Amino acid sequence: MDLRFTPEEIAFRDEARKFFTTEVPLEVRRKVIEGRGLTKQDMVTAHKTLHKRGWATPNWPVEWGGCDWSPIQIYMYQEEMQAAGVPPPLAFNASMNGPVLIQFGTEAQKKKFLPRMAALDDWWCQGFSEPDSGSDLASLKTTAVREGDHYIVNGQKIWTTLAQHADWIFCLVRTDPTAKKQLGISYLLIDMKTPGIEVRPIQTMDGSAEVNEVFFDNVKVPVENLVGEENRGWDCAKFLLGNERTGIARVGLSKMRVQRIKELAAQVPAGDGSLMDDERFREKVAAVEVELKALEMTQLRVLSAERGNTSGKPNPASSILKIKGSEIQQSTTELLLDVAGPLAVPFGDDDDFGHNEAPIRPEWAATLAPSYFNNRKVSIYGGSNEIQRNIIAKAVLGF
Repeated sequence: MDLRFTPEEIAFRDEARKFFTTEVPLEVRRKVIEGRGLTKQDMVTAHKTLHKRGWATPNWPVEWGGCDWSPIQIYMYQEEMQAAGVPPPLAFNASMNGPVLIQFGTEAQKKKFLPRMAALDDWWCQGFSEPDSGSDLASLKTTAVREGDHYIVNGQKIWTTLAQHADWIFCLVRTDPTAKKQLGISYLLIDMKTPGIEVRPIQTMDGSAEVNEVFFDNVKVPVENLVGEENRGWDCAKFLLGNERTGIARVGLSKMRVQRIKELAAQVPAGDGSLMDDERFREKVAAVEVELKALEMTQLRVLSAERGNTSGKPNPASSILKIKGSEIQQSTTELLLDVAGPLAVPFGDDDDFGHNEAPIRPEWAATLAPSYFNNRKVSIYGGSNEIQRNIIAKAVLGF
């Protein structure tokens, strides 16, 4: 195991850092750093800036717009992107549906969808979860019945992130209700403008409407939009979920948050000094930093092993990164709440608490409670941490 970076890798890291901090608009990156919500245009601007450089889909084959990068370069790209507050390429396009089409799609599907997907000319969303099919995804009930050269789709999807912006949705549907659960599922690409589709927003605890319900009422989908074999969509789903899990550790994001915690804590009065002078608070910050450094070293060990991995199969040790990475992300949002204290309590800008004047609090404190609530989900998506522990028990520990 060699964890040292080569001169070429260090030069690449410096190149990535310069690009992210000079080419992606500061006003967009500032929103990410401060935990404020991004607009659709913010995300499109960042994605298209990366695409113009050829960096929106680095994990794709070169022939479809990817970069011939090593695992270490991918790691540096992700870390520097997160540290600079750059919104990542839209995951539904770049790291979910795109790789599935590359692996399982026809040449016609690749030519039709991949270039527009890479450029974010089409915005995709994911139709997997249903009201009674979350972690037990194979129990999904949305049906697709073939009639001639179309499927007729009926059912409901839920927690569909950013469906309000989407042009297309990739869906798991049941095409054989008599087969074993995993064997009766197919993977369909559905145009969101098709008659019979309805999107309803769900307001979450943080006050946003990031997720949605999507209803299908006799929606006609061309058979040519089937990816892979009929009733073998579970193969696509497993492949996609393995890719989704990659990068969830988000070491760079947590590093950026720790730095922000220190900067803000130095501004908050506490006793005879600032909160950062408080010994107990420093202990909390130091504990997160120690865990973050251990996570970073574990990620580098996994990547070092990947240098010699020619099987193409994901390393089950990546489940360790997902668990610890999501826990650290949640810990950093908790520390940010500690910094703000009662100033993080959500209230409107016009709420004067009966004193006929707006409450006094720094602008940065207003985003911390929503960010805390929103980050509760990171231990669930990409396969819940409970599922990841099962994977580790079987594939790593051999239980």
